[in-house]
Parts: sequence; C-alpha cells; structure tokens
Amino acid sequence: MGYDPKKIELKWQKVWEETSLFQVKDFSKKKKFYCLDMFPYPSAEGLHVGHPRGYLATDIISHLMRRKGFNVLHPMGWDAFGLPAENYAIKTGVNPAVSTRNNIKNFKRQIKSTGLSYDWSRETNTTDPEYYKWTQWIFLLLYKMGLAYEATLPINFCPSCKTGLANEEVVDGKCERCGAEVIKKDLRQWVLKITAYAEKLLKGLDSLDWPERIKEMQRNWIGRSEGWEIKFEIRSLKLEIPVFTTRADTIFGATYIVLAPEHPIINNLESKIENLSSVKKYIEEAKNKADRERISEVKEKTGVELKGIKAINPANSREISIFIADYVLPYYGTGAVMAVPCHDQRDFDFARRYNLPMVEVIEPPEKNKKLKKETSSAFFNGRFECAFEEEGTLINSSRFIGMKSEEARIEIGEWLAKNNFGKKAIYYKLRDWIFSRQRYWGEPIPVVHCKSCGVVPLSEKDLPLKLPRVKKYQPTGTGESPLASIKSWVKTKCPKCGGEAERETNTMPQWAGSCWYFLRYPDPQNQDKIFDSKKVGYWLPVDLYVGGAEHAVLHLLYARFWNEVLYDAGLIKFKEPFLKLRNQGLILAPDGQKMSKSRGNVISPDTLIEKYGADAFRLYEMFMGPFSDAITWDIKGIVGTRRFLDKVWKLFEVKREIISAKEDKDLDRIVHQTIKKVTDDILNFRFNTAVSSLMVLVNSFSNKNYGVWHLKTLLLILAPFAPHISEELWQTHFVKNPTFNVRQSIHNKAWPKYDSQLAKEETITLVIQINGKVRDKIEVAADISEEKAKELAFSQEKIKKWIEDREIKKVIFVPGKLINIVVK
Repeated sequence: MGYDPKKIELKWQKVWEETSLFQVKDFSKKKKFYCLDMFPYPSAEGLHVGHPRGYLATDIISHLMRRKGFNVLHPMGWDAFGLPAENYAIKTGVNPAVSTRNNIKNFKRQIKSTGLSYDWSRETNTTDPEYYKWTQWIFLLLYKMGLAYEATLPINFCPSCKTGLANEEVVDGKCERCGAEVIKKDLRQWVLKITAYAEKLLKGLDSLDWPERIKEMQRNWIGRSEGWEIKFEIRSLKLEIPVFTTRADTIFGATYIVLAPEHPIINNLESKIENLSSVKKYIEEAKNKADRERISEVKEKTGVELKGIKAINPANSREISIFIADYVLPYYGTGAVMAVPCHDQRDFDFARRYNLPMVEVIEPPEKNKKLKKETSSAFFNGRFECAFEEEGTLINSSRFIGMKSEEARIEIGEWLAKNNFGKKAIYYKLRDWIFSRQRYWGEPIPVVHCKSCGVVPLSEKDLPLKLPRVKKYQPTGTGESPLASIKSWVKTKCPKCGGEAERETNTMPQWAGSCWYFLRYPDPQNQDKIFDSKKVGYWLPVDLYVGGAEHAVLHLLYARFWNEVLYDAGLIKFKEPFLKLRNQGLILAPDGQKMSKSRGNVISPDTLIEKYGADAFRLYEMFMGPFSDAITWDIKGIVGTRRFLDKVWKLFEVKREIISAKEDKDLDRIVHQTIKKVTDDILNFRFNTAVSSLMVLVNSFSNKNYGVWHLKTLLLILAPFAPHISEELWQTHFVKNPTFNVRQSIHNKAWPKYDSQLAKEETITLVIQINGKVRDKIEVAADISEEKAKELAFSQEKIKKWIEDREIKKVIFVPGKLINIVVK
C-alpha cells in the first residue's frame, strides 16, 4: 500500500486523543520542562500558514524532551477578549460571545489537524468567567497594593476603535490594531502603576536567555536615565522649575529653558505672562497633537516665549528666557529641559529659529574639527553649523574650565547639590499603564462607585463579576463603554455601606488575561483559588517560551510586571516568568508581503494538509529557512517534503526482519552523525538544517545494506517532525500489535544515543582567509593539525597569488573551521 496521509493522520490523531498520550502528570520524579507558546487570538479568518510555525517548533522540542526523560508540560489556550473580536462582531452583527466561541472551535480544529502534542486537558480561555474571575482577583490585589488608581488623564485615543490606548499600543502615532491616527483626549481612566517596578523590570532582564534585541527594546522602553535634577529659580515670583539632565557638564551653556505645554507651573505664572493669549493658543494646539508628531525628528521645532518672566541659571546666575514647546513631553523627567544649543541638536535648531544665544562650553578633542564657526565667536552671540554632542574639554565654565566632560559632569552636579541647586536623580521613559477600555468585549473591572464611600472594590465572594449579555455592543465614542447604557447592570448596592452605587463601566484591555495565563495551566480547573502554590512551584517558571517579537513591549513587559507583583505578594517564588524566549520569523505570502485578508494573499493550512498531509506541512514549515528569519512561502517546498515522505515509506516496502549480516560501517557512521546533528539542531532552533540532515540520511539508504536498526533509528529521530507517518510505520513494522498500547508508541520511546567516535566527521571544509576575507575552501581530514593546514593552505594556487611578494604577519588557525593568513 502506498503512502496515503489522509488514511493514517486522522487515525493516529484520534488514537492519541482517546488514549491521552500527551497528557502530563504533576509532581513526577522526572525533571520538569515547561514548554509554552504565546497562545493565539482566535480571529474569524482562522489560522494561516504563518501561525503554526512557532507551535511546530515547541512541539518538536516537547517531543524531544519527553523522550529524553523530562516531564513536559505543553499546554494551549485562547486569548479571546479584546478589540479584534469586538470589531468583527460589529461588522458581522454576531455577538462577540458567539463569534469568539465559533472562532475558537475552528482554531482548535485547525491546530489539531497538524498533530500537535498539546495536553488539551489544561485548555484555558480568557473569556471564560471561571478564568477571568481570577483576572479580576489580581486587579483587586493590585488595587489593595496601591498599584491601581483612577485618574483623568490626557490619553491616547483611537477615533476609529473609539477607545483609549496604552502607550505601548501606539506604533508610530497610529493604533496598533487598526492603523488609525491616534489623538489625545482627556478621559477618566484606571491606571496600573507599572512605573513602581521600572527598576526591577530593568534588572530582571540581565538574567534571561532572551534575544538581545528583545531585551534591548524593553530597556529602551523603560528608558532609565541617571543624572541630576537642577533647580532654575524664578526669583521675582519665588518659584522654582526643576529640570532633569544627564549632562550637568553643559549647564554653563544653558541659555534658555523649555517647558512642556502641560507643565503645571504655567497656571501659577499666568498673571505675569505678558503674551498670555498667544501662550494659551499654543497650549491648546499642542494638546491635540500626538506624541509622535511632537517629538518627530523631521518636524520643525516650534514654541512660544513666556514674555515678562525670566529664570536664573544657577551655575552663573544669568537671567535666561523661558519657552514652552511641544517637543517637550510632560511625563518624561520633570516636563522641563535646560536648553544648551551648542551641545544638543534639538536645542540648536530651536535656538537658530528664534535667534537665541549660544554658548560653547565643551570643546572637541580636536578643536574646530566637528564644530565649525560661521563667524568669529562671541560669548553670547556665537553661531555654529551644528551642535557638538560628544565628550570633550570644558571651556567658558568658570572654575571647571579644562576638565574632561565626564569628570566635570560629576563635579558640577555635586557642586550644585552642595549649594542646594540640585540633587542626583533617576528618571524613566516608562509611563503607567492605561488599563481602561471604553469597549464592551473585555473583563469587567470589579469596583463600584458610591457617592458616600467613593471607589469600593468587590469582595472575592462576588467574583466573577460577569459581563452582561447585550444586544448593542458598539462603542459610543463619548468616553463611556456600551456597558454604561445597561442601567439594570450598572445600578447596584455599595458593598461597604449598602447604599446606591454604580458599577465601573470601563473594561480591561486584552492584555489583562494574557498577563498571567502561564500560571493557570498548572492548575486550570481550580475554582477555590487562583492556583495551587505547590503545582505552580513545581512547574514554573516557564523553561521555554516561543512567540512573535511584536509583543516585546506589550505582553512580555506586562506579564513580567504582574509576575513581579505576585512575587511581592508572596503568591509565587520566582521573579521572572519566562527563562528562555525565542521568536519565530514571519512567513510571507508568495508575493513577498505580509499575509492579510485585505491583500488577498492569505494561505490556509487546511487545503495544504488536505492535499499533501500534515506531516509534509510540518516538515516544510521547519525546512523553509532559519527559524527567526522572515521567509517567503513557496508551494514547491511542500511538494518536496511530500516526496521525501514517499521515499521514507518506500524504504519499508522491503521487509527486513533482522539486521543484515554484512556490516555497512559507512551507513552506521552517517546514522550516528545524523542523531547528533538532529539532536543539536532541535535544541538550538536549527530546524531547517535538522530536516536537511534527515533528507541526506534517507538518500544515504540508497544502494546501502540497511537493516532494522537503521530503519528504527530513522523513525525515532523523524518522529518529532513527522509524528503520523513515524507512528504508522513503527506500529506496522516493529510492534505488530492490533491493540495500541501507549507504552509502545514511538512517542514514548527513548531518544536514540549516538556513538561519539562514529559521529565524528572524517573530513571537513577548511575555509582559507586572507586578512579575514574568504579566498578558498578545501576538503581536509577533520583532525588536521595546524602545521598540515598551513602547508595545504600555502600550496593552493588561489592563495599563492594573494600572498605573493607580501609579508606574512601571522597565521590564525581555528581547528575544524578555518585558517586566516594575515598579510601586510
């Protein structure tokens, strides 16, 4: 019988499910391994071929780790609240509760069709009241710890989605979900005090095995700056303007200061501002601009002077002007900056536009090389081509003249502090997390508003506060969610005084449920508490986490924050939830663009699995390129992996009851090398080269005297990639039992070991470089000595022409890899 994936794949998926083959037990004596995918958002379109790439990687690793003797937790669930589901419901007129349930059903069918080895007994769903009961419980914990508060704030507001957005949900000034331009709007919000954990979140990154670019994105988003907070006095009004700077060494060059239009001191200055109407007009215009527009590097800097008011530079007691400008944001630092035109390009551009004084106070190491003067320098009237922002030597800086700027930074800061003009300070770019959404499809926030008692949290016995069923769930755009119109749900009794009260009508953002779902998988059915601490203590933290890099400063940052809070509350014993993180690259459509319904270039796995089989699909997803790279889909690839599986099947058409008496040492060596290669490649996310080595192995069987051991080993290392065909051939040829026994499943067989001597390469490709550039490659013995490598390298015709008549300074030999000849 020829290879027919339709007949065998559904059969084995059903058998594995009925026998609970991949269901894991808690508290095994085996070492645990928690392997987790970022759970999917079940959209109406279903999976496209890009989605399973990460799931397949974790599945292959989970198979390997089980068979290497680990107790593997590999669960799956659904991140199902939020804007996409609600927007789809509005578009189709189908209630989001109904459409989300249908979407999950379809996603689950598609995921199961690929043969993934999830423990479905631990399935979670963020929209299940028994799940979001505990999301609400964590919110109440945050509230009790002083980390959740109410405030009316100018927030990011999406006019299309008609809801507030966290800073992290705004990408280049646009809504992360729909792409609409974000505006500013004053709204009453619930806010989480993530800034209280800025330093912990920053330090925690150092211990994590994450891609460096992801850690760097989080570091930049948190944005720690260490410097000095310096007081600029307005002596006539006995007021002070604190300014934060990392460059105290440039203070003698500060010729004006700039306030954010929202700076609170402006209200105290109104009676003295001579051009108040112009100032107020500018402030109103600035409020309507998105942060992206305000701080854009290409935008011409604008501002307005507060005429009639001067500040005093504490370093030299000179009077300087005060401006407001929209390029200064109210929530970074103190909302005020000292402007040093000669040594900050932004200040330089502003000063040039408004003809403001410039003072050079840092001289470049090579004078005038980087800071050219257009005219002769004057102390308060210098004009230069650009700002010099690097380190140098202080000039025009009183007693600090001649100091190196790095040294002067400390000396000047301490001098200002001694004279009560400054103090050391640390500021962060990170802002508190806007946690309210003016939408329907989200977790209700478990508090009530009482006229007598104010904000009153619900008690645990009143949880879950269920989301009411509604007919109208369209956003209002007024600043209130659609829940506000359901009077029967809104009106309630105050849990504290028993008087009339109203429920909170804003809902939580989509990210709430995903902040802690990894903690629920170890104990998903617990109705009495959020989780059993012993189970969580056994399984957590997550050993391997795989998902998209787009969540670097959204889900990953938020989940780390909540984990730190739960740690501080004594509920868990680990500070970081995800020890190792890996990101999969996008699978692009054949046209080279990102797959999207609007482009009409989405490819569904359903038709591919129907035509070529799930195993061929799995193999191609892993074979198509490096795991973290973006790769363009090519249908020819899956045709190739299907042909490969046909070859595997044909190897078993000839029955081999015993190992051949005649040894084939060459094939033995290739098999041992392949075991080593596939093992190392899986553990290092080199799935494409692992598949390639399996293909080489199968090709090596041609015209070789292969036997039972060779065939068994092939199936044992192929099984994580192609689980169905491997199980079928294993059961048919090596078990021969009509009744399936889970202990006899290939997926419960120990991972094969290799002979390290046999696995050694007999030859290698030695790269020959001249001054670090590849000039030739030769095949040599794997254990070649340095002297022999030099001899062969110098004898190559291609190399002779590069070293002829040139002095050889040194030769660098890297065993097993390369030889580099350094010439003068």
